[in-house]
Amino acid sequence: MRHTTEIQLANLSDLFFVQVGAMDPEDVRRLTVDDALVDTGATGLCLPISLIERLGLTPVGKRTARTAAGIVERTVYSEVEYTILERSSTIRVTDLPEDSPILVGHIIMETLDLWVDMTKGLIYNPAHGDDWIEEQL
Repeated sequence: MRHTTEIQLANLSDLFFVQVGAMDPEDVRRLTVDDALVDTGATGLCLPISLIERLGLTPVGKRTARTAAGIVERTVYSEVEYTILERSSTIRVTDLPEDSPILVGHIIMETLDLWVDMTKGLIYNPAHGDDWIEEQL
């Protein structure tokens, strides 16, 4: 069953510049996507190149990834702040081909203590009620 979620993204470098007074808050590059695919087979956060460019992210390295299409090389980009179900954290972004949906992987779900319910979609971890309990790192 296919589950999607709303995700809000902001360029983390821009947020830092706002914090130190070097940028106005309204100039932060942000976007909201209503239909990001919750993909338990994905690891982190994967975005099509056009969204990476809209957020103004910069390349920081390369990674080899195993995909449904086989082994591919992906570019890793600078960090974003992401928010799902009113919970936020930060993560580096991996690129995807332009015709791909945004992929929200298991690291994001674990970090935000979220759970995929087959009938309800993405929810707070039922073992923790509405409390956000992070795993010990």
